[in-house]
Amino acid sequence: MRYYKIRFDIWICFVLSFLLTLGLGKGLERLLPLRYDAYVKKNTVADGEIGGKANQSTFQAQNVEDMLSHDTFTVVLTEGEYRDGSSGFYRTGYLYAITLPSGERVAACINGLAVQYENHDTNSGDSILPVGKIVYEDLASNERFMDEIEEKEKLSYANFYIDMSSKKMIMSEDNYVETTTAIFRIIALIILFPLIHSIGAKIGIFPRFFASKEKRKPEWK
Repeated sequence: MRYYKIRFDIWICFVLSFLLTLGLGKGLERLLPLRYDAYVKKNTVADGEIGGKANQSTFQAQNVEDMLSHDTFTVVLTEGEYRDGSSGFYRTGYLYAITLPSGERVAACINGLAVQYENHDTNSGDSILPVGKIVYEDLASNERFMDEIEEKEKLSYANFYIDMSSKKMIMSEDNYVETTTAIFRIIALIILFPLIHSIGAKIGIFPRFFASKEKRKPEWK
């Protein structure tokens, strides 16, 4: 069994780079909360757009027929909250089972930050869902998803879902700071490690990564 030793200069450069990234990351963690409002503003979907808050001009669908006859719409859940029903993980996110005013049960991908609650009480009153559209998908082909979302009650339709989300999903402030800092540290480590080693090699502290081999002239007798 072979054992490989890592050169001392590589260890030193890695440790120095790691310590620097920790320090820089700590500084970034203090600055990011000041940038959170700008991040939210940049990624907030405008009212009336898919995944955004419904406004007075948004059509309120009562049933699936209403949805099929309109490009965009909203749904008002009377005395209900969209997360009260079942949900299932589909592809890259969760779809929630919602019951329309008509009693029909459909799956919907919902941007929770754009849901409007009457009287600001999520336990009672109406829930106005974000602006949505029909997306045709064969949901029934994913058996695991169907088992999850139909745990309480079966869907009325499994050939489409309602897209009430947006590609611009907004992270909480804690997640925003943690995720951005983690990405920064990885990038900083990748940049700092060769930079520190290069500087050390130039001033003669570390050997070069790839030592140049001098061509030796053959000795003729």
